[in-house]
Amino acid sequence: MPTTETEEHKALRSAVSALGKRHGRTYDREQLWSEAAKLGYLGVNVPEEYGGGGGGISELSIVLEELGAAGCPLLMMVVSPAICGTVIARFGTEAQKQTWLPALADGTRTMAFGITEPDAGSNSHRITTTARKDGTDWLLTGRKVFISGVDLADATLIVGRTEDSRTGRLKPCLFIVPRDAPGFTRRQIDMELQAAEKQFELTLDDVRLPADALVGDEDAGLLQLFAGLNPERIMTAAFAIGMGRYALARAIEYARDRTVWDAPIGAHQAIAHPLAQAHIDLELARLMMQKAAHLYDAGDDVGAGEAANMAKYAAGEACVRAVDQSVHTLGGNGLTREFGLASLITAARVARIAPVSREMILNYVSHQTLGLPKSY
Repeated sequence: MPTTETEEHKALRSAVSALGKRHGRTYDREQLWSEAAKLGYLGVNVPEEYGGGGGGISELSIVLEELGAAGCPLLMMVVSPAICGTVIARFGTEAQKQTWLPALADGTRTMAFGITEPDAGSNSHRITTTARKDGTDWLLTGRKVFISGVDLADATLIVGRTEDSRTGRLKPCLFIVPRDAPGFTRRQIDMELQAAEKQFELTLDDVRLPADALVGDEDAGLLQLFAGLNPERIMTAAFAIGMGRYALARAIEYARDRTVWDAPIGAHQAIAHPLAQAHIDLELARLMMQKAAHLYDAGDDVGAGEAANMAKYAAGEACVRAVDQSVHTLGGNGLTREFGLASLITAARVARIAPVSREMILNYVSHQTLGLPKSY
């Protein structure tokens, strides 16, 4: 694994940063999405033969991190190009690739991702949304909750379960469900957190889908699912690191200029040291994120799974601490709309909670990495 960024990555980071700074904290999501697409940033991980940049999650994570550091993160990047684009590129039929990948790359179409359920969270072993055969068609029945951006998406990649005819056990499968499919309804969840991307509860009531709505092999199970979940964790880490960097930059600027008594407040160790610690934490999280992205792009799904979970955990914790310390540095000003930090207090906690809680990551590491007995 390279320990320093390539010149290409540095150039990409610089270009995306410039785009983000032009839009800033008061950005218009649709305008930024459109411009990022035209510049090739949304499809940087899509194969070149389908209109993308031919890169990987390493490049896509740079795009999201730098937009976040400029104060204008695009949450749907975690979902549409990272999860859905990756799964379709790896496991989709040629027809699915031709239909979706060029449109995801140029931003003309978006796709949401539906895994979380009211009684299962993100535990794929407890998902109850089921798919059963009816002739050559599939019928999907179930519920999903906390699904981002469904109102913006042309379709949702739904995680359901089918019955293995040999064992009778249910195994996860992925289906493309168009937004206007009969029986597919949504209800917006009333969130205290205000964000451009809304959250929805989905109901699937015998949604009839053609055979070609199934993505990949019916028997591939968890392999296909984690092909999407590992990029999701890496991109969530990028989202959190960008947010933390944005908050920290505002606090550093304030600490340099704000003078009380005879010197800027940043001259005092009580202010300077916590900000330095926040910077260290964010940089360490970024290194783990880059390792996870490198492993994933190299095809090491097992190694990427461990690193992606660690990166998401480290980035979530670092982001919360960075935002908290940044707001604290500004004092009362940190809660005003002028400085744009107060809304991050709530938003930062999302990186701890979603798409998987820090406790479930600790379960994963203790069981998968340390070999300890499962606790659940």
